[in-house]
Amino acid sequence: MSDWHASAARAADRIWYGDSVWRWALWPLSAVFRALVAVRASLYAAGIKRSVRLPVPVVVVGNVTAGGTGKTPLVVWLARELAARGHSPGVVTRGYGGSAERSPRRVTAESPAAEAGDEPVLLAARTGRPVYAGADRVAAARALLRAAPEVDVLVFDDGLQHYRLARTFEIAVVDGARGLGNRLCLPAGPLREPAARLRTVDAIVVNEGSSAGASGAAANARPDVLASLPDAVLRVPMTLSVTRVYRIADGAEAPLDAFRGRTVHAVAGIGHPERFFRMLETAGITVLRHPLPDHAKLRAEDLPRNPAVPVLTTEKDAVKLRGTAADDVWCVAVEAVVRASDRARLVAAVEAAMLAHASARADHPVQS
Repeated sequence: MSDWHASAARAADRIWYGDSVWRWALWPLSAVFRALVAVRASLYAAGIKRSVRLPVPVVVVGNVTAGGTGKTPLVVWLARELAARGHSPGVVTRGYGGSAERSPRRVTAESPAAEAGDEPVLLAARTGRPVYAGADRVAAARALLRAAPEVDVLVFDDGLQHYRLARTFEIAVVDGARGLGNRLCLPAGPLREPAARLRTVDAIVVNEGSSAGASGAAANARPDVLASLPDAVLRVPMTLSVTRVYRIADGAEAPLDAFRGRTVHAVAGIGHPERFFRMLETAGITVLRHPLPDHAKLRAEDLPRNPAVPVLTTEKDAVKLRGTAADDVWCVAVEAVVRASDRARLVAAVEAAMLAHASARADHPVQS
């Protein structure tokens, strides 16, 4: 499965981020997709399709491109920041790959990933906040608020295109290295919505990747992404930093530097596996790549086996291997890092939107 997925991922990268002529063959389908997206957005803008307003502020963290951009680490970071400032955040996510997609459910750090989905379990473990998952994110949000009435703000992992949910603040995460690719909509390009959608969000966080390989100039990493944005759109740089490397079987820790100069099997079932592989290579590790589809089901027996070559995997994959992994399987955990000045600007903007929501609700009460 990994060989097939690796080939498919390389083909998509050539079309979306390279100069493959296949983009033009797929362009008619892309035009249809873009038209459907525009019609759907206009129905909500005109009030023909109605958005649901919840009684607490809603902060959506999403992206306009398919594939991973680093939004889940940012959700963890934001939930922690809001909690540190005295708020009581809850987190809502879809729960891809788990039975929670069919009906909303509360997710804890101990929930089986096969039932709850890998990202919800990771979010619960890393934030310590109430987490609910479900394909119907409005129903999941309502269930969370009923179960945890102390929650005063909801952070949504993904959902930028989920217009059924009215939102208080929108954050779009952009890959600082890959940008928007060829700027075409699916399937000819990576865009879920036209690039102009970024002009309407409240903030853009540019993910530079691992701090070891970051340029230190995220706001200028891809000028083509940011040059046409209105001044009102807040721009914030972010890096990803390795915080912990631990053996899944028993939790024993080791520094990432302990693998420097060694060859490892790197297994990644995330939206952009290559980012994980390059992070390891930046640390001086020789990587045998094993990319998997995002949210791929993963068991210990699916891992490459060689006693002389350890396996390193992502935290999102590690939650699927708890209690089953062999002694040579290690998790590399990362977290979002935002500079103090940018952190203050972003959180202040979110809190200002939350305050405006509270004022508007006082004037016009909303039924949950």
